[in-house]
Amino acid sequence: MIDALTLDQMRVFAAVAETGSFRAAAARLGRVQSAVSHAIGNLEAQLGVKLFDRSGHRPALTPEAQSLLADTRAILLKVDKMRARARGLGEGVELGLTVALDPQAPQDLVSRALMDMKQAWPSVSIRILTASLGEAVHALRERRCTLSVSGVDIPDPGIERQTLTFVQRAAVVAAAHPLARFAEKGRPASAEELAEHVQVVVEDPSPLTKGQDFNVLSPGTWRVADNATKHALILAGIGWGNLPLWLVERDLAEGRLQRVPTDEFGERGETLTRIYLMHRTDVALGQAARALRDALLRHAAEEADGRPE
Repeated sequence: MIDALTLDQMRVFAAVAETGSFRAAAARLGRVQSAVSHAIGNLEAQLGVKLFDRSGHRPALTPEAQSLLADTRAILLKVDKMRARARGLGEGVELGLTVALDPQAPQDLVSRALMDMKQAWPSVSIRILTASLGEAVHALRERRCTLSVSGVDIPDPGIERQTLTFVQRAAVVAAAHPLARFAEKGRPASAEELAEHVQVVVEDPSPLTKGQDFNVLSPGTWRVADNATKHALILAGIGWGNLPLWLVERDLAEGRLQRVPTDEFGERGETLTRIYLMHRTDVALGQAARALRDALLRHAAEEADGRPE
């Protein structure tokens, strides 16, 4: 009967298939070879199919076994995940973790920290909220996230803030855009000269800083929801704008974008933004949240020190 199948039989089947012999599977599982042979025999009887051709020197998977092996591995993977999840529940580990992430934050740094947390707590699911400007703080206030990474400075006694890193931002424009000529002229563009061209800016979706403009110098603006769209529009030559240097450094190196020297931002058109790591003071961080917080701070410190990872 199919209902008589056991996880133990499935693990033995997978072990024999992966090691290529009953003896090797027995060694992996810490059993005697006869127990492995017995388990495979029972499994074949219950399934009504032959799993291994034993006529050769080594057992070979039959076509039926090859079809069933993927299903077996999928079942075992789900069971192992369920066990890890249950173990996490018993240890007080969160089921899931939501992080509000400012798109200015260096993606490489955040990704490395998330990988560290995943390796430590593989059962915890992650949800990333793209949260421009004040939205990262707003999401934390509304308890829609546990951790927030934001480049907007909004002091709040209910939120603990730590400096995570600093991000260089550059005013850039497509190489064919009229503003690109100012890099050749050797003088910065004035506010009046910038105002003659469209500036592409990210719109704030939150009520905390709604209506406030940050480093907006042109009266003519195109407003977008994220840096990816802003980047694409600037590359297309629609206008100019400020973007994180980590996002555009390859475009600058390969000549697709040019810096716009400005009186407002300095001769290289750069500004420096502090990125904060935040969480609520009235909510104790769980083990996974603490692991992610610590990983973010560790990787940021390593980058600041210039040490190889």
